[in-house]
Amino acid sequence: MRSSGGSRDTLLSFCRAYEPRLGAGQFFSHWTAAQLWRAPLPYEFDPTENLHVATRAPHRAPRSRFITGHQVTDPLASVRLRFGLPTADPATTWLQLARTLGEANLVAVADHLVLTPVYPEPTELRPYVTLDELSSRVAAYSGPGSRRAAAALERVRLGVESRPETLVRLMIVDAGMPEPEINPEVWSDDGEWLGRGDMVLRRWKVLVEYDGDQHRTNTAQYEKDMARRERFRQAHWNGVYIRKRGLRYPAETVERVRTALLRAGWRP
Repeated sequence: MRSSGGSRDTLLSFCRAYEPRLGAGQFFSHWTAAQLWRAPLPYEFDPTENLHVATRAPHRAPRSRFITGHQVTDPLASVRLRFGLPTADPATTWLQLARTLGEANLVAVADHLVLTPVYPEPTELRPYVTLDELSSRVAAYSGPGSRRAAAALERVRLGVESRPETLVRLMIVDAGMPEPEINPEVWSDDGEWLGRGDMVLRRWKVLVEYDGDQHRTNTAQYEKDMARRERFRQAHWNGVYIRKRGLRYPAETVERVRTALLRAGWRP
């Protein structure tokens, strides 16, 4: 579901090829900017789609083949260099997406933008925008999608490391279950370090994790994950492990988490 490295490289090559044609004050925006900020969108970049390019009012939206033009009236919108390309700043990009993205996907993008990774890439300055900065922008914004942005902002959390984590967390909460802690450190009752868990319902010793493709793409990481899960199991934690199917069939995911909580003593 997230843009792959290959599709991102293709996007970069398209943007760099078009950059010499950008007019004064024009910059990449909307969906194109989101992908440049590595946002976890519900689709990957398609080389047949248009690039999104914007300019500030009163200048007219750019028009060109392979381009979707936009006129930006938001006075707080700013432009940053991203991979050397003039790009809408992260908060502005997120507000632009609020016009079309549903709430859950909008939350997932914001979770990504405000994340400070535990193991950051040396070349990436994170977070791309702080939660306080994003909150200030939303409070001052009254353009299209402002209500959706305000509602989504209330559900943004720090420390979320993937789009599936966001989506599963929202499923749990929307089903009336307790909100899990996000990627916390966990110790056993005897003080043994168990590891970090994706979504932790500590009171009931329920661990909810999204099981991605590491089992086939990174053997070493997979082995570490299995060892960590065994530590949780021996400490009498109940693990609920979600795969891609769980995103497609949320009712199944909700029922699995609910069952684990009920067995652990939780009552609605």
